[in-house]
Amino acid sequence: LEIPGDFSSAAYFIVAGLLVPGSEILIKNVGLNPYRIGLLTILKKMNANVSCILYPVSCIQSAEPVGDIRVRFSSLKGVTVPGKVIPSLIDEIPILALIATQAKGMTIIKGAGELRVKETDRIKAIVTELSKLGANIRETASGMIVKGPTRLYGARCLSHNDHRMAMMLAIAGLIAEGRTKISGFEVVNKSFPSFADNGILK
Repeated sequence: LEIPGDFSSAAYFIVAGLLVPGSEILIKNVGLNPYRIGLLTILKKMNANVSCILYPVSCIQSAEPVGDIRVRFSSLKGVTVPGKVIPSLIDEIPILALIATQAKGMTIIKGAGELRVKETDRIKAIVTELSKLGANIRETASGMIVKGPTRLYGARCLSHNDHRMAMMLAIAGLIAEGRTKISGFEVVNKSFPSFADNGILK
């Protein structure tokens, strides 16, 4: 069986490509189920330079769309993320919050109360850890409000035993001034054991 790459895992490198000046990344063979790629829809509204190159149906064994994702560094703008799109990007909200810290204006995320019952209360964890780095962010009952762009500074952060938090903070460390240390980073092994092996974090 040929199994395409997981979009949720690819999301961290998509964001790295958008936020690190001078970057251009091509991520190959990613599953592009339209019900799972809400992050791409929001990124395009934020003025992100990201595009998908779908493979012809005859070239794939999967019943779902597969393709490559090309990302380039972009100047982003804040948007409102409505509750109706949350199911298609629920796992990407930690990394979306990081993007929002670098977007011009206000980003408002609504209808994401489900995050409070993930591996941790992700809303509280996101706000707590990004605030340590200098983000202008506050939580609401079912989401958060982020004002940007803000300069981030390295800090000692906690993964909250949450693999998505740990990976988001690692990408934040790429654009933060100074050193960022993440306690409990090994939790990434839950979903992406090779996350730090590709060189992008060095």
